Amino acid sequence: MKNIPLTAAIFEGALVPLAIGLGWLLGSPPLTTFRFDLRDALLGVAATLPPLGLFWFCLACPWKPFAEVGKYVEEEIVPLFRDCHLAQMAVIATLAGLGEEMLFRGVIQAAVASEIGGPHGAWLGLAVASALFGLMHPMTPVYALMAGVIGLYFGWLWLAVGNLIVPVVAHGLYDFVALWYLVKRRL
Repeated sequence: MKNIPLTAAIFEGALVPLAIGLGWLLGSPPLTTFRFDLRDALLGVAATLPPLGLFWFCLACPWKPFAEVGKYVEEEIVPLFRDCHLAQMAVIATLAGLGEEMLFRGVIQAAVASEIGGPHGAWLGLAVASALFGLMHPMTPVYALMAGVIGLYFGWLWLAVGNLIVPVVAHGLYDFVALWYLVKRRL
């Protein structure tokens, strides 16, 4: 693949119409709980701190499973994005935050919660969406587990606030900062 930024942007961006279509089919349109609210957007910025803390902890931790994640990222991910410009990273991260949160929280989590109903449905929806989110990030078993935990966090944010913009902003900003740090820290 010659143009990784374009390919990544197309893939992440394609999740938006996928989420809209799947949401329509399942009766859970993902934009129902998405509204621009400055307070909630700023809450999304602040909500980026815990996943970034986990990110930096994993980079610094010498435990072998975390070291394997670091090795995979250094050998497989960093080279793909080495030539990306800051704006390209921002577009990819923004589309990832929007597309993945619309799909996993706005459609899957909402559809499972709606199907089951009541408080059990909300928690089961959170668990299912988070597990699928982790499984869709299979770089290493520990990375998939960490992605699942972060998915739990993003899903909990959505449940707590009721506005999809909070996990969208938190996810997109996290992806941007992590990608920028991993790719550009040595330049």
